[in-house]
Amino acid sequence: MRFLSQILMAVSFSLLAAGAGATPDNPQSGKDYRTLAKAQHTDAGARVEVIEFFWYSCPHCNSFEPTLSEWVKKQGDNIVFKRVPVAFRDSFEPQQRLYYALEAMGKSEELQKKIFRTIHVERRQLDTKDQIVDFIVKEGIDKQKFLDVYNSFSMGSKLKRAAQLQQDYGVDGVPMVAIGGRYVTSPSIVGASIGRAPEPVLFQGTLKVMDFLVAQSAKKDGAAAAKK
Repeated sequence: MRFLSQILMAVSFSLLAAGAGATPDNPQSGKDYRTLAKAQHTDAGARVEVIEFFWYSCPHCNSFEPTLSEWVKKQGDNIVFKRVPVAFRDSFEPQQRLYYALEAMGKSEELQKKIFRTIHVERRQLDTKDQIVDFIVKEGIDKQKFLDVYNSFSMGSKLKRAAQLQQDYGVDGVPMVAIGGRYVTSPSIVGASIGRAPEPVLFQGTLKVMDFLVAQSAKKDGAAAAKK
């Protein structure tokens, strides 16, 4: 048994090493990322806007979350980071409302990892309003205050805005990351470029592309500001 474990570990390391050598060192548009036909307006000021499009029930979003969170921390004041919950069909809406309600209450980042853990580790569904309310109450959040935000008129505007952003950025899968209003990349886009690789390698490759795109965006924004 121990010998078999050693073999499996060696194979895993070999795959990681092979994948690491395939990570994009010189990212190319149309290969490692997409350049939007029409740049989108951002309100990040002198910083670069980074948007993660995600879905709580997506296993890849769950796996990407720790890696992305660490990357965001390292970026510091270089970026303005936002999240947009997607809806590829109507059944996604309760989770969209969950995110935006928590965001309005200042609780979204605090509970982000907890929600992923509840769904993907504890195997508890959060697909309906009732399931979500049960979860919220167990987390010590006032039920009525949460429902007031969850059912508010302003929530409709946020859902429409999310749908518009999803369309404008051409989001066809998650997780997907938009940078500077000009570019999008994702583990699946990078995977198509570098070939078959373990998920951690795809994530690291995606971060390389994101670093490149943040630098590109900052350079373009700086040049545009200098012309004014």
